[in-house]
Amino acid sequence: MKLLEYPDRDLMMLSLANTIAGDLGGFLRRDGHASLCVPGGTTPGPVFDTLSGVDLDWANVAVFLNDERWVPGDSPRSNTRLLRERLLVGRAARARLVPLYAGAARPEDRLEDLSAGLAPHLPISVLLLGMGADMHIASLFPGADRLAEALSDQAPILMALRADAAAEPRITLTAPVLKGAMTTHILITGPEKRAALDRAQGLTLPEAPVRAVLAHATVHWAE
Repeated sequence: MKLLEYPDRDLMMLSLANTIAGDLGGFLRRDGHASLCVPGGTTPGPVFDTLSGVDLDWANVAVFLNDERWVPGDSPRSNTRLLRERLLVGRAARARLVPLYAGAARPEDRLEDLSAGLAPHLPISVLLLGMGADMHIASLFPGADRLAEALSDQAPILMALRADAAAEPRITLTAPVLKGAMTTHILITGPEKRAALDRAQGLTLPEAPVRAVLAHATVHWAE
């Protein structure tokens, strides 16, 4: 794990956006295509705002989420909605959004279709993750109903998980897909999450799912 500490959040968000843009540019020049996997929630919004204006070959970038709440795309709870509003605008509007939601009562009903859509874009070129104070990443929550299966090396691309900490069923990339990313960044803010990051290194994987990716990750932190 590499830890980068920043004097303030604004500088961190700008620096991280520029770093991700550089990472994507490298993959585009080398391979002609790239994939960018990002978290939902409001924290990465400023990173998305900057990235959306960067001059990249966005038409050859596939963008998808780490995880999604199983709610329609127009719901205020939808991470996909955040992506459409903050990242897939401006120059980045040309990127391809790979969905993690499809209309169905349960995520299990569409796992096969959604996984097939993701498979051509793996391994992930650039992975950006958040981390909760409970040390979860994506929707790999400690105590989730199928966490052990989702953390195993034999896990499928996507799984549906339910947890007390999540109000809705979630669909999430699994640990082997996240671990397989070619470049990994973790974005955290505040003293509580910094303390959780330090604590995670002494816990088991089910207790601290973030450990699945820490060995190869660069963690970006500001107070």
